[in-house]
Formats: sequence, structure tokens, C-alpha cells
Amino acid sequence: MFPISQDFAPPFKLISPFFILGSLFYLLSAIYIFFISAENLFVLDTKIVGFVHLFLLGFIMMTIFGAMAQLVPVVLEVGHFGVELFYAIWPLLGIGTIMMVFGFVGYPMLLPFGGVVVLIAMMIFVMEIFLTIKKIKKFNLVMKSILISNTFLFFGVILGLVMALGYSGLITVDINMLLRGHLFLVIIGYIVITIMGLSLVLLPMFGLSHGFSHKPLERAVLMVGTAVILVVASSFYPLPILEYSGYVLAILGLCIYFYFINTIYKTRARKEIDIYAKSLMFSYFSLIASLILALLYFLFGAQELLLSSGWMMFFGFFAFVVTGHVYKIIPFLVWFERFSPLVGKQRVPMLADMVPKKSSSAQLLFGAIGVVIIAVAILLQDEKLIKAGASFLLISTLAFVKSVFFMINYK
Repeated sequence: MFPISQDFAPPFKLISPFFILGSLFYLLSAIYIFFISAENLFVLDTKIVGFVHLFLLGFIMMTIFGAMAQLVPVVLEVGHFGVELFYAIWPLLGIGTIMMVFGFVGYPMLLPFGGVVVLIAMMIFVMEIFLTIKKIKKFNLVMKSILISNTFLFFGVILGLVMALGYSGLITVDINMLLRGHLFLVIIGYIVITIMGLSLVLLPMFGLSHGFSHKPLERAVLMVGTAVILVVASSFYPLPILEYSGYVLAILGLCIYFYFINTIYKTRARKEIDIYAKSLMFSYFSLIASLILALLYFLFGAQELLLSSGWMMFFGFFAFVVTGHVYKIIPFLVWFERFSPLVGKQRVPMLADMVPKKSSSAQLLFGAIGVVIIAVAILLQDEKLIKAGASFLLISTLAFVKSVFFMINYK
């Protein structure tokens, strides 16, 4: 288990806007689903692309950036290179995301402007992280994962901006050719490898796990990183051997990662099955379902399988990994800032007391039901089922927003 020190932690007022905005974008993503019809269920439909950017940029990226602002200096045990830069990241990312979504759903000329704003926000983040990492003399697996994932993010955002310029008609570019590389760089290269790297810190810390080998995670990160490079190369050199080798390596790497997670779970000392553990259980169930659906897509080629796989990866795996950790991270940050100075002087709350039981349970239950219903609806192309699943997700995301505000304002 890696040492965790709060000596270099930034102030909570710097981080809280990321979690607040992230939760609100999560709610907007659920509302957006009501406007998607069964007729729009193909990968390159503008409404689907707009939804993906709203969810990934507004919720997943926003929340990860907030968590990284806290975790990077704490894990690396060095101060941020320029912590004040994070005050500019969340408004730029929020504005850029909204502009891009509107650009996809009906105003394509907004796309390059939104893309540039998102590019600026992400470049500030990436450069700040790189300059912070530069202070480190000895690299461990977590630091290497952060470095690799942020390098992929850098190139993924540049590729995305080129595609946005092409989509708006300002330049001529083969969007279909670049799409695969953009998706793998951002989704697999940044989000997945970031989750994999931080798992080595967060899961043992919250589960009190000891005595497990890091080797499986090292192999998983190497395989997934190589897969990203192969798939990106196939975007510029359309050789099937590159593309499919990348897909196979990515699936194998994620399977090894799942084995690593299972090892941590078995070696944990804290046996309590709380909202955090339940969220992670559903997230990894979703990951397995996503991989199975992806394999079926390669065998049968039905686009519904690909969309359902992506849905389980996004709203099942990513969303529940993020929400589960939010229930741990926010209470810890609020407790450390508001209550740690009072230890020994007066009674202070436990971290578990700061998590709202009813709203967090409602978020998990309704969210899990909604995710499964929509996955089935995509396979069946059933519009009524999509709306039914969206109704469950709407209740879930409202409960999550309530939970976030409760934890941040806990007195």
C-alpha cells in the first residue's frame, strides 16, 4: 500500500467545484437520454456523439480532474507546480463541454470554439501534472501510470480538436479515420489507465489490503498502453493487423486488471460492504459485461452489441467507479479540513457518518437498474425501454447530486 500524506494537499475550496459541476453534468447526461430515440442508435449519430462528450467531459473528466488535483501531490509527496491553475480548469472545461454538445446537436460552428476551450483546459491540466511529476526523482507504478495516461490525453485532445475543425467544415479531414484513435487515446489511454493506476492507491487504502503483488497491474498497464498505440497507428496506417491486435491486447489487459482487483478484494482487512464496495462491485460487473459484448461484436458485427458494450463501459463501469470513490474522497477531504483540527478537543464525526445513507443507496439501486434496462433496450432497439431506463437513471443522478451537496456542506 502506498504512503498517503496530506502535507501537500490543496485547499478543498479548490477541488469542490469539480465535484459539484461533475454531479450536475451527470444529471444532465441522464436527462439527455430522454431525447435519444431508437432511430438514433448508431455510433456516429450526432446526438449520440453529443451525449458521449457531455458524459465523458462534463462528468467523468471533471470529477477525475478534481480527484487528481488532490491525489497527485498527496501520492507523489510534492506540492503542485501551480495549484492556482486549477481555478481556471473547471470553468473552461465546463464552458467548452456545453459548447461542444450544442455544436453536435445542431450548431456545428460552435464545435471548433468549444474544442479550443476544452483543449486549453486540458492542456493546462496536462502541463501542470507534467511539471509536478518533474519534481519526482524516483518513479513508481502509480507515477508511471499517471505519466502515460496524461501523455495519451495530450494527443487525444489534439486529435479531437482536428476532428472538431473537420466536422464544422473549417478544414478537410477524414473524421472516420481519426475517430478510432481519438476514442482509444481518451477513453482507454487516459480514463482507463488513470483508473488502473489510482486503483493501486485507493483500493488498498479504503479496503486496508496488504501483501498483494503489483506485477499483474504492471502487465495490465503495459498491455493496455501498447493496445492504445497500435489502435492509434491503425488510424493512420489502416492495417487490420494493427487494429485487431490492439483490440485483443486491450481486452487481455483489462482481464488481467480484473484479476488484480479480485486479488485486492480477497486480501482486504476491512470486510464491510458499504456503498463504496457495492458501487465497485457493480462497476466491475459492468466491465465484464462490456468486454463480453465487445467480443460478441467482433464475432457477429452487430452495431447494437458495440453500442451496448460502450454503454456498459461508460454508465456502468466508469460512472460507478467514479461515484463510488466520490463517497470516500469528499468525506475524507471535508473531514480533514473541518474536523481534523478538533480531534482531541471535542467529538468529531466518523467518515461513514458523512455519507447520506438513503440518497447514496437510492443512487446505487436506481442507477444499477437503469443501466441494465438501457443495455437491454439498446440490444432490442426498444424506445420505451430506453425511456424507462432513463427514468431510473434520472432518480439515481438526482440522488447523487443531493449526496454530493450533503457531503460538501456537512457541518
